[in-house]
Amino acid sequence: MPKRSSKRKKEDENEAAFRMVRESLGESKPEEPPKPKNPAAVALGRLGGLKGGKARARQLSARKRAEIAKKAARARWGKVR
Repeated sequence: MPKRSSKRKKEDENEAAFRMVRESLGESKPEEPPKPKNPAAVALGRLGGLKGGKARARQLSARKRAEIAKKAARARWGKVR
């Protein structure tokens, strides 16, 4: 199952129509340069992400980990398709 950190913005009908007209005329929307990320913030977030799961597993008791696993299995297999 893919992990998504954010949801894609939905385009309304007017924006979609405007985009299709521009594409049919050969015009394109000028692309915005990506916002630069703060390297210190990126390193700090990665550091916490790398140690988070292991630290949580050490903190939880075996009984609590089993409860969490059972709840996850029920959620995973209890879905109606």
